[in-house]
Amino acid sequence: MNIMRSKNYLTAIAVAMVSVFFITSCEKTDDNETIALTVNATSPTNNATEVVLNRIVTATFSEVMDLSTLNSSSFTLKEGNDAVDGTVSYTDSTATFTPLADFSPETVYTATISTEAKSMTGTTLHKNYEWSFTSGVAPDINLPLVTLTNPITNAADVSRNAAVTVIFSEAMDESTITASSFFVTQGNLEVSGTVEYSGVVATFRPSAPLSAVTAYTATITNDVKDLAGNALASDRVWNFTTGGTIATLSAVDLGTSAKYVILAKTAITNISTSVITGDIGLSPAATSYITGLALTDATGYATSAQITGKAYAADMADPTPMALTTAVENMITAYNDAAGRPSPDFLELATGNIGGKTLSPGLYKWTNTVTIPTALTISGSADDIWIFQIAGDLNMSSAVIVTLEGGAQAKNIIWQVAGEATFGTTSHFEGVVLSMTGITLQTGATMNGRALAQTAVILDASTVSQP
Repeated sequence: MNIMRSKNYLTAIAVAMVSVFFITSCEKTDDNETIALTVNATSPTNNATEVVLNRIVTATFSEVMDLSTLNSSSFTLKEGNDAVDGTVSYTDSTATFTPLADFSPETVYTATISTEAKSMTGTTLHKNYEWSFTSGVAPDINLPLVTLTNPITNAADVSRNAAVTVIFSEAMDESTITASSFFVTQGNLEVSGTVEYSGVVATFRPSAPLSAVTAYTATITNDVKDLAGNALASDRVWNFTTGGTIATLSAVDLGTSAKYVILAKTAITNISTSVITGDIGLSPAATSYITGLALTDATGYATSAQITGKAYAADMADPTPMALTTAVENMITAYNDAAGRPSPDFLELATGNIGGKTLSPGLYKWTNTVTIPTALTISGSADDIWIFQIAGDLNMSSAVIVTLEGGAQAKNIIWQVAGEATFGTTSHFEGVVLSMTGITLQTGATMNGRALAQTAVILDASTVSQP
């Protein structure tokens, strides 16, 4: 009985091991399927009907492909069992099969991408990818049209970071939309940039900001074709002019608010020991709303071991109350000046995510929140001016650093923030913050600049130094 039990026990272990091996193998297969190359879209789509007779066939992949693996062997088209003669081309992530003759009417065709096709990283399809469609009765003879451009013809004050886009009346052959068929020039000089295509939209993205107050010409040539091989009737050419200013921006006058490294109206709150270099001021709130700094009262001001400078509040002896009232008024005037500057050089740059950017001098405008999730560089000379108009919040992630280069000075960098400005733990920031809502420096955050808020400033073991 013991021997039998032992045999049964060993058998059970063996079965379990086989099961684990099988399950593990399936998991690996599933993992491979997860990371395998895929076909994300085709044109015509699977089971499409009434496909025009002079249509090309395309497949868009999940990765950039190895051009050498896309050919008449790996991308084929059949009419029943008969191969259709054609050529294979590739642009970006889309492969195109162009038949040498029109399709037969009302006929089923089957396209195949084989596992011979590989991405640049060497991944392949898990299995051959097939899709079918049925032709119609007539070719497409309608010429494509440009229905809209952005900027429009003769547009003025165009943002210097603007992309140039063209919207077509129908889907186009992506392989025909290239840097030679869609380009931008300034005089006789071609602007460096990249060309993209998606849906019915072609986009030209300049490699560097366009020059301020400068005329540009955009061209889309009649080399571009639709999926049936029909070209534009003629080149589409249009002009636009950038905005901004050629001259250096004038500085924002902080008035007497420049006397303070921190100035607030409702409260200055310190949670843990901070280091402040410069004077701080609070008005119309009283001294009791300056908390966490262990103030020692004097005549017309107070001192603190955490402040290399003086603390002022609206209830202190004359002339402090009047001086603070003027400083707060000057702070609001400066805020309105910065917010009201017209003709931005850069509009909605990176849709508000400016991490990793290098920002040249100029006027920037966002109608939403701005985030700094990764390191930011501000580059320019000692006399250059930066004004950032932010209609939402300003959020800087923890441990992120703003760096100045080329002689740029924090006193010349103005961040006008309609919402809250929040600087993450151990981050480092440069510039003068004019906030309508409030400023918070989280634990260990440092600032070389000024925190000027129309509500409260909150610190937590922070370091703030006047520029």
